[in-house]
Parts: sequence; structure tokens; C-alpha cells
Amino acid sequence: MRSAPKGLRLHIGLFGRRNVGKSSLLNALTRQTVSIVSDIAGTTTDPVEKPMEMLPIGPVLLIDTAGIDDVGALGEMRVQKTRQVFDRTDVGIIVSVAGDWGEFEEAILAELREREIPVIAVFNKTDVAGVDAVQESRLKDMRIPCIETSAARGEGILDLREALITSAPEEFINAPAIIGDLVPAGEMAVLVIPIDLEAPKGRLILPQVQSIRDILDNDAYCMVVKERELRDALDRLKRPPALVVTDSQAFLKVAGDTPDDVPLTSFSILFARFKGDLVAFVKGALAIESLVPGDRVLICESCSHHPIGEDIGRVKIPRWLRQYVGGKLEFTHVQGHDFPDDLGSYKLAIHCGACMWNRREVLSRIIRCQQAGVPITNYGLAIAYSLGIFERALKPFPSALEIYRAHAS
Repeated sequence: MRSAPKGLRLHIGLFGRRNVGKSSLLNALTRQTVSIVSDIAGTTTDPVEKPMEMLPIGPVLLIDTAGIDDVGALGEMRVQKTRQVFDRTDVGIIVSVAGDWGEFEEAILAELREREIPVIAVFNKTDVAGVDAVQESRLKDMRIPCIETSAARGEGILDLREALITSAPEEFINAPAIIGDLVPAGEMAVLVIPIDLEAPKGRLILPQVQSIRDILDNDAYCMVVKERELRDALDRLKRPPALVVTDSQAFLKVAGDTPDDVPLTSFSILFARFKGDLVAFVKGALAIESLVPGDRVLICESCSHHPIGEDIGRVKIPRWLRQYVGGKLEFTHVQGHDFPDDLGSYKLAIHCGACMWNRREVLSRIIRCQQAGVPITNYGLAIAYSLGIFERALKPFPSALEIYRAHAS
């Protein structure tokens, strides 16, 4: 893997009305022709993504969106795609023509501020119009950086890059560890990686690769085995590992082969913390106890794939939950950035590890579920709970374990 995964990049969304120069701004920032530029309003239809390195921030993903003021049935579809980008935006750039900041820009600003997303205001096309000094002063009083640009001439682009650097959220600059804080320097983690029909040919999946890298970054080391070889591998070690991490699908077998005094969890649970909010997901998993036959469960897959065989989200989790509940449940599956507007009919939402996404989008979904009063958890936690090994899977995470024990008592 030669480039940083999309989920580890700072997501920068460009928002504004049609024909304000968002695409020209994207091209100027990247110094490439990424988006088609035209004087015809509405040239950009679906969001256009461009990954790049922006020093000293590092890897970023720039997202050019369709105009938020588009009209008609097709226009509404474009606007809906743009609204989805809010969910994964770490820094929002509102682009307006200089001197023409109005209700659309205010609506975008309100949406971004409500989500506590850092905002940069860009007054573009300063070569043909002057900036409204009163409006600019008002935004600066709100601590919103204001940048004057002429994207067509490449003017103001360095100022915009500087504003992006200073606006990057602290949690992006100092990202949480995946596993490194759980395995002290000089200690070992054993990673259990089944190789089955759904394992990608010739490579490991992203959570496994990223976990290995995080272990190495923290001066620890790891052993990688399949579930059938775990017991023999542990017997060969001179001292117990600091942690065993398994694919959630092999939880039961790995739990049976791992001594009780060795901490155990899954890649999915690691990513519940890394990509989302582990405590919120633990609280969501507790709702499994209240499920009854006939309840509706939403299963969310962040990436699109062709399910085969014993698919984890479409076959195994539904089967384990039905067995736990003792009856049929109604499952709805969504993929990618699609997410229901009306969540009220669901008793539980279960999310995948979201290894391809940034943390902002997962947190946005958690908030939307909380607003609708719908518990949300993730694959690994749902599997551990339904298989009766929830407490053991949480032992490496004291604060999350305390939440569960308080509920159990």
C-alpha cells in the first residue's frame, strides 16, 4: 500500500452555491485539473474527491461538492449528495463570490457550526468583485478565518493553505492509537487472522495492516497466526503476550484457546475506539438484551462489496442475533454513505469497523442515532455480546468495561 488510506486523511469539504468557483479553487489547491471548470452553473454533479499530501498536515482528501442552491428533481438529488459530505467533513470551506455572501452561505455556516466543524470562509473572484468589509468583519468576530482569492489567477491560495493548517482539528494532528497504547514497548501482541473465502487474495485487510503498523510505531512487536494455529503458537512463547487480537468471526474459538489471564479483543472493537466512540458503542450493544422477535435492526456497511458465503454482516451477525433473541428479526442493510433519514423504526443499528472512513463520519452517525433515540454499536461488540464473551472482550478497555459492569449489576 503506497498511499495513505482515505480514512486516515483530513477530509476538507468545499461548499457553496453553483458557479462560485469551488472547482477552480480545488484545481488551484491541488495544482491539477481535478474538477471540470465551466461558466455553466451546476457543472459539478456528484462530489469530486482528490487525495493529496499537504505539508505539514500530511494526507488530506479534498471534496468538491455540487452547488447547494441547485433546483429541480435532479438538483435535489445533487444537493442530497452534498449534504452527505457534511457527515465526513473535518474542515469546511464555504466559497462565495466576493461581495455576495447571503442566505445559502449562512445555512451552510449554521450546519457546520452545529456539527462543531472548523470553518474557513473564502471570498473568491476578487479580480471581478470587491469584498463586503462588514460581512468579513462579522465573520472574523465569530473567529472564522476569511480568505480572499482569485482561483482563476492563483491568488490567495497560499493564504488558504495556511488557514487549513491552523484549522485542522487537534484530534487529527494527534490521532488516537489503534493498539499501540495497549501493547507496551518491547512486548508482543498476537494477531489472529483467519484466511477464508472473504479474505482478499494475496493481502490483508486494512485494520490488520494498520494494527501491525501501529504496533511497530510503538516499538512493540507482533506474531500473526491463523485461528487454527493459535494454541500451538501461544505454547511456543516463553512469556504470555500483552494482548491477543482476533477477527471477530473467530471470537469463540480464539477465546477458547487463549488463557484467561491474557487480554483478548478483536480488530473491530479496536476500530470502535479508533474510528468512533467505544463507550457509546458499548452502551448501544447493551440494547441487544432488550431485542424481541420482530424488531427491526439496521446493519451499516461503510464499503461496498459483493457478499459471498458466510458474509459477516448479512449472514453471521443476523444468525447470532436471532439465536440470542430466540426468534426472527427484521434486518435492513445500507452500504457506503447511504443512511436512512428516518431511524425511528429501528431498535438497534450495528456498524462495521469503518476502516475506510474518517472518524468524523462515524461520529456523525452516532450523533444521528442518539438524536433519534436509536442505540448504535459495531460488529465486534455485537458479536461479542451475542456470543456471551462481552466482558472478556472489553477487559483491555477499563472505562468501557466499567460501563458494562454497572449495567450488568
